[in-house]
Amino acid sequence: MTGVRPTVTPGPPPAIDRRDERLRAGTGLRGALSTAVDRLRSGDLGVLPVVAGLVVIWTVFQILNPVFLSPANLVNLTMESVAVGTIALGVVCVLLVGQIDLSVGSVSGLAAAITAVAFVGQGWPLAVAVATAVLAGSVVGGVYALMVTRLGVPSFVATLAGLLAILGLQLWLLGAQGAINLPFTSPLVFYAQLAFVPEWLSYVLVAVTAGGLFASRHGHARRRAAAGLSARSTTGLLAESGTLLLGLLALVWYLNLGRGLGWMFVVFVAMVVGLNHLLRRTAWGRAVYAVGGNAEAARRAGIRVNSVLVSAFVLCSSLAALGGVLAAARLAAANQSTGTGDVNLNAIAAAVIGGTSLFGGRGSAFAALLGVIVIQSISSGLTLLNLDSSFRFMVTGLVLALAVALDSVARRSRASHGRA
Repeated sequence: MTGVRPTVTPGPPPAIDRRDERLRAGTGLRGALSTAVDRLRSGDLGVLPVVAGLVVIWTVFQILNPVFLSPANLVNLTMESVAVGTIALGVVCVLLVGQIDLSVGSVSGLAAAITAVAFVGQGWPLAVAVATAVLAGSVVGGVYALMVTRLGVPSFVATLAGLLAILGLQLWLLGAQGAINLPFTSPLVFYAQLAFVPEWLSYVLVAVTAGGLFASRHGHARRRAAAGLSARSTTGLLAESGTLLLGLLALVWYLNLGRGLGWMFVVFVAMVVGLNHLLRRTAWGRAVYAVGGNAEAARRAGIRVNSVLVSAFVLCSSLAALGGVLAAARLAAANQSTGTGDVNLNAIAAAVIGGTSLFGGRGSAFAALLGVIVIQSISSGLTLLNLDSSFRFMVTGLVLALAVALDSVARRSRASHGRA
């Protein structure tokens, strides 16, 4: 006789107390500190090294020359950082997907030449001249993407060839005269040299920035909580936003003792925040990090890797072109040296020093802002000390080497932590 096994009806799954789960994840101050310590132990240093380095640099230069941290010098420092910082913002995009663009300096010089020739030489409207220059940068990025994705040319070789070809095109556009001055009365030059935010409006912008940060992160925390995931507490978010508000208010107040906050720097920071949002909060941004982390795994996950690479190269060259236009506006001229010299290397160094990994998949848009502030601080400090430019190259090279070494050590630490 065959026995019949009794049917066991499974009971309902145990109820999950989402509130207790979030508490176990640690959403308060203690949880935030525990999370930060865990990230440091795993090798995720974030912006800590570059902020610490910036504090050391500013302290040393202030001791050597008390003028360094004066409002007037800090205002100049922020304004001089924008052109290279905009180029570095594009470099961040290609580094995140594990590629490199060695021609960003040449692209910026070409864009400056196009703007000057079209606006001054041909009498085009300023907006059309600038748009044409940025569009030319986009075309260059598209050509690089085609060479990398369709022809299999390494980005190092493709952009190195582009560096030489674009430099020749820049020299051809400028012709025998070699330099074209931009009118000081043009809105572009005024924007880059004399446009400053009214004092009252600068405080309004600070309040809007802190409020926007709180609203964005609070909304993100609520969505995570609704999905049953760990989420940051409202108290912690208020403390973070309040700290940012006080810090920015103090900074803006100090800058207002000089000429104030330049519109060009404000727009640059807005670009950084906007790109950071795209990278952190959109499907495109997640695809960028996935491709940079492991392109083959991203392809198998259904991500269109070639499309992501095209977008990264086009965005990089477009921002490089915009940076060249801003550099020409800052100088009120475009010449044969625009985009040459150390522009190319400084833009790449700024992205790496700011925390973007050369190995791809790690970094943020804020790397461009932090990195270019470090580089410009070194340049400004050595200039105030009346030291030769050779020292600037040596110090910048040392800082870059330290940044790459930290990235390599952190990468190995993350790998060993993951195996453990």
